[in-house]
Amino acid sequence: MRRPPWVPAGMDLDRPAAARVYDYYLGGSHNFAADREMARKAIKMWPDLPLIMRANRAFLRRAVTFLAEEGFTRFLDIGSGIPTFGAVHEVAREIRPESRVVYVDKDPVAVAHSRLLLQDDPLCQVVDADLTDPAELLARPEVAELLAAGEPVALLLVAVLHFVGDDEDPEGIVRTLRDALPPGSALVMCHASLEGRPDQAETHQDLYNRTPTPLTMRTSERITKLFDGFELVEPGVVYLPQWRPDEPAAIVENPERMVGVVGVGLLP
Repeated sequence: MRRPPWVPAGMDLDRPAAARVYDYYLGGSHNFAADREMARKAIKMWPDLPLIMRANRAFLRRAVTFLAEEGFTRFLDIGSGIPTFGAVHEVAREIRPESRVVYVDKDPVAVAHSRLLLQDDPLCQVVDADLTDPAELLARPEVAELLAAGEPVALLLVAVLHFVGDDEDPEGIVRTLRDALPPGSALVMCHASLEGRPDQAETHQDLYNRTPTPLTMRTSERITKLFDGFELVEPGVVYLPQWRPDEPAAIVENPERMVGVVGVGLLP
């Protein structure tokens, strides 16, 4: 395989990665044969997956739009993947042209390509850091600078916490990040739920457990508790299509098919 110029030297292209599989689901081109093979296996088991991923990206757009309309201009997107197809900075700047975004990911390909895409954007930074070490992540100069101004920051944990195992203490990670946020900040979260399609949950988790990014789906009750310390905005924690749809008719029948549970909370 000819190695694209944005792929770091030494990167194993024969192992799938969540960020690149997600790019494939969205119809992107920043993925490799191993990512596409895994995605095709997953889609064969669960044909709704591309629709779910697009619903997730649509929720991100709606949440960022809502926060930009509320005056937010600072965004910390952890587990950002490759910032294509309506990235946070593009959505926010439709309303707040001065918006600053720090993208954080641990996938070397996602980081390398993000830096290539954003190298001429002085208001965007890309950080190579791991969510499971929040203290180290918060100490990165780009992140510390974003938080230091004391202005509200929108923390985006969209489709990333389900890649954090129970042994890595997801609740503790969110608390550490929450405690570092200035007053008035926000948390945007999307997390795979066990209740949406219980018939698919076990096989889908088994598939991801064969990759470097194992998947842990959780109950809606436990996901809601991750918002402790935040005041949930209406309509609370709901399935992907139910969170402030652009049009009431956009809510699909049986929204639990979308599996993802989402919400937006504000710090007092």
